[in-house]
Amino acid sequence: MSGLKSPGPLLFLGSGETAPNMQKAYHWLFQRMPQPLNISILETPAGFQPNSHAVAEEIADYLSHRLVNFRPSSTIIAARRRDSAFSPDDPTLIAPVMTADVVLMGPGSPTYAIKHLQQTLLWDMVRARHRLGAALVFASACTLAASAFALPVYEIYKVGQDLHWAPGLNLLADFGLRLTFVPHWNNSDGGDSLDTSHCYIGEDRFGQMLRLLPAAEQHTVVGIDEKTALILDLPNHECRVIGAGGVTLLVDGVETRHESGRSFRLTELGEYAAPERGEGIRSEVWQAALDALEQASSAPPAPPSSVVDLLAERQEARGRKDWVASDNLRERILAQGWRVLDTAEGPQLEPV
Repeated sequence: MSGLKSPGPLLFLGSGETAPNMQKAYHWLFQRMPQPLNISILETPAGFQPNSHAVAEEIADYLSHRLVNFRPSSTIIAARRRDSAFSPDDPTLIAPVMTADVVLMGPGSPTYAIKHLQQTLLWDMVRARHRLGAALVFASACTLAASAFALPVYEIYKVGQDLHWAPGLNLLADFGLRLTFVPHWNNSDGGDSLDTSHCYIGEDRFGQMLRLLPAAEQHTVVGIDEKTALILDLPNHECRVIGAGGVTLLVDGVETRHESGRSFRLTELGEYAAPERGEGIRSEVWQAALDALEQASSAPPAPPSSVVDLLAERQEARGRKDWVASDNLRERILAQGWRVLDTAEGPQLEPV
């Protein structure tokens, strides 16, 4: 193997994983990934719901129709709960994650997602693939779950439990950062009668919750507005805001605001430090991830979407017996580094 890849980008959504305006964020991400895209969508966050598969299918349909140029191929990972026939510790069930270019975790319950991902084979696989270049997308419940301390929004807002934090998946601890992500930062569903900002908790109660965080630890709260994405481009030490709103950072009582279209340095989130190779991941999982990467690197490269589109145009030209256009398209494909082979099974592409 020629060398390990850098960690992939991280995409955190404040809400609206299937909203029309989120296409720009996905586009930023997907154009930096190999094509065609292999995407794994986890059912886990909504695994307690009878329709968890339909929830994941809605996201898959959105990606296939709204981002068709990237030719995304989505596999739904039905890892719904521990100690069941759909366990996140079943290596056969979750195997597609090892070859995913993007892993997406979305709607459901943050505390349920934490319970059924923490210290599982699936979560180790996700982290290993990210270290080796795969992008991770966190939306809705999983934006909360990825935190060092997760806001148990349903338990407080719906059930009426006392204010408290739940230990989160703490994804960024591997990189020296202790972050708490709070989506729906600017929510206004309560209108004038009820403050539902700060993920339905309201500004006053959220201020009380801030005082419950460990005082001895450097900690950053990342508030993400609705229909807004925060992208962490770890190798380039840069963060980017895309969408309808902005991102608010709270560090030691100091608030910083970054609006959509702006970028800022990763150091604003804390003291970033990339982990060593497979640090913190089970050795057998890390080795399996390396083996999968080795196998993928030895496979023939996939043609870019522009070449595939030209090939489709050529087939249309041949179908109407426009041989001049067909030959011109063959030359255009060749100019992009690919050769067309007309076989009995249909046209094939090979790199020049």
